[in-house]
Amino acid sequence: MHGSPDIARLPGRSGEVDARSTPRATGMIVVVESEPTLARQLLAVEPSAVVIDDLGALRDHLACHPGTDIVVAGPSTPLDDVLRLSTELRVTRPGVGVVLVRPSLDTELVISALRAGVRDVVKTEDADGLRGALTRARAVAAALRQRDASAVDGATSRGVVVTVFSTKGGCGKTTLACNLAATLAAGGRNDVCLVDLDLNFGDVAVVLRLMPARSLADAAPYSLDIDLPAVETLLTRHSAGLYTLPAPIDPHTAETISAGLVGRVLRLLTRRFAFVVVDTPPAFTDPVLTAFDQSDLIALVATLDLPAVRSLRATLDTLQALKIPTERLRVVLNRADSKVGLSASDVETTVTFPISAHVPSSRDVPASVNRGVPLVLEETDHPVSAAIRTFAREHVLPLRADGELIPAALRSDRRWFARRRRR
Repeated sequence: MHGSPDIARLPGRSGEVDARSTPRATGMIVVVESEPTLARQLLAVEPSAVVIDDLGALRDHLACHPGTDIVVAGPSTPLDDVLRLSTELRVTRPGVGVVLVRPSLDTELVISALRAGVRDVVKTEDADGLRGALTRARAVAAALRQRDASAVDGATSRGVVVTVFSTKGGCGKTTLACNLAATLAAGGRNDVCLVDLDLNFGDVAVVLRLMPARSLADAAPYSLDIDLPAVETLLTRHSAGLYTLPAPIDPHTAETISAGLVGRVLRLLTRRFAFVVVDTPPAFTDPVLTAFDQSDLIALVATLDLPAVRSLRATLDTLQALKIPTERLRVVLNRADSKVGLSASDVETTVTFPISAHVPSSRDVPASVNRGVPLVLEETDHPVSAAIRTFAREHVLPLRADGELIPAALRSDRRWFARRRRR
């Protein structure tokens, strides 16, 4: 970190006065660092921050400044005191994110910090790392304010979990999950999260052209102690207003993610989001079974080929053995108009289960994947987009009791379809 801005300090036990000490409504960042050179390094990254010498003065400041969002604990701040403060703030001020800056990092330090509720840990010289940590902490603070505002308005009901599954690879499961999530996010309410549970080979980030800094693997150090603010630091936002929790960047870290952790994360996400869409691997893994248990709806994807139909029949039998209620299940037939010698009615007869959605085949779908833009966003009038929108409107949205959470684009979609039928 470089630069030498003037240090302005808040009133505290040091007795120095900060010219910027006028309380702000939200967004204040406080740096706790007594060593002037280190304080200047931190201020070079965030010049608008104010500086306090010690944690005692910070406590006084927090009592008088409810708009404080982020505390940056500098390298010379005693580690044990920072962890103790962070643990307290998780309960008393959950909206305040603590970012820990240390001269060096090791696994034990990072795990201890995360378990104490620290949002991020970065090295002293890592200016880009600190900048990214502040960006994530700001996003969490904004999300918490939005959640609190929703609670005041009474919108505190649990979100809907939709899991998209197939044991047959190549059926378009991930593409459907991404387009369904993008459909539900229509209107920009920021209340949809797409979770990639294909922990070894997840492609959600690839399909959406995202470059996530963090993933589900970063939740592992928290174990079952993880809370919602910590989960929110792991999310990556898509330009359409959709949030994603990506699969691990390194597949070897997948084994650190337990089914219990997945269950905890999904429960927390339903407190923050109206809709949680879960993409899955083509296998009945423990995390997938956990997702099934928490799902309000399970979309089973199939195509018009014998291996896919046989796989669908076996999947339905397995879910019945697992005592998953059949009313939660929906079959989505992808590439439903393919001329391959099998028909949708043949599939229904074979699996003895109705098809809820018929998504047509189109070369525009892989083309949209290659562009990194869900087709439902790029071509809203496309037959594939219309089929996914119909599925969302008829099968997913009714699971929400609060109609105000239904995107306007979907509430009015019935009129759009009426116009299409009249043509």
